[in-house]
Amino acid sequence: MAESLTVVALVCTLKSSPAKSSSVLIARQLLDEFAAHGVTGELIRIADHEVRPGVRIDEGDGDEWPQIREKVRSADILVLSTPVWLGHMSSLAQRVLERLDAELSQTDDQGRPSMLGKVAAVAVVGNEDGAHKVIADVFQGLNDIGFTIPAQGSTYWNGEAMQTVDYQDLDETPGPTKTAGQALVRNSVHLARWLQGAQYPEYA
Repeated sequence: MAESLTVVALVCTLKSSPAKSSSVLIARQLLDEFAAHGVTGELIRIADHEVRPGVRIDEGDGDEWPQIREKVRSADILVLSTPVWLGHMSSLAQRVLERLDAELSQTDDQGRPSMLGKVAAVAVVGNEDGAHKVIADVFQGLNDIGFTIPAQGSTYWNGEAMQTVDYQDLDETPGPTKTAGQALVRNSVHLARWLQGAQYPEYA
């Protein structure tokens, strides 16, 4: 019988709690969808924590990344949720990728990178163009670090450019965004379950 799966969503809005956030909303919607598949989830809002700049596991001086890292390490699936700012991922999303870069030097007893065998998905929101570019950039970084990317492993919403309507302002989730989110979850769960019983081969 397959083991239960867990997912952690790292939300990279620039707004700290309790401010409302579209990136938080779409991440919560995905966690609800994961729950419907029997996957236990947790949301971590990066802006609420002291995540210091750097590329080491622990940057000291009150750095809270080590605690967040342990949650990522213990989860089967990672969801990274970010807004689009000036056509790019948020600075906090970039910082998360930079901190995850330290995992390239962390290996298991068979020489495999520490994040190998974990699945990663991405959610992007914004009222400007750039979602596809952000998704591509995030996926490239996560793949380099060792995460496995599922088919159709992203969802996004772009509002009308140069306007002020946010994802959280909508009366209901647009159909394409919802459908993409369902595919993201369905395929992530399938891939994570497969990887439970078929880990990548050891590194010679």
